[in-house]
Amino acid sequence: MAMNARQALAFIRKHGVVLEAAHGPVPSLAEVIAGEAVHGSWWFHPKSQEIFAVTRAIRDSDDVLVCRLITGKITFVHRRLWPALVRAAGQFPSDHLSQVREVHTSSGRHMIKEVPFPDWVPSNVQLQPGEICQSHI
Repeated sequence: MAMNARQALAFIRKHGVVLEAAHGPVPSLAEVIAGEAVHGSWWFHPKSQEIFAVTRAIRDSDDVLVCRLITGKITFVHRRLWPALVRAAGQFPSDHLSQVREVHTSSGRHMIKEVPFPDWVPSNVQLQPGEICQSHI
């Protein structure tokens, strides 16, 4: 059964934190889409086109922070956890909290741009005084 972007977003919302494709302490979206463990690169999996389409749709979602939270690997964090992530920011390397964005250049190339923490944090996410300063210690 194929997974679409809406279903993937619901999965991420349910779990809160999901790896894009890596193995780790939280679910891997690529493996959920594949319906099995993915050994090696997911690019060689029979469902690679589906994995690509869904993960790119998630990367474009305003409800998901794309960062490198878990062991420096691409991680999806649902919006409902952003306040908790901001409060816990001092527990993580600051570069793991940078928002990762894929940008398409006019030449058709893909570039990765990172928005440092806390610059990506929306104004509607409640911050306590001093939290941002502590994250840079």
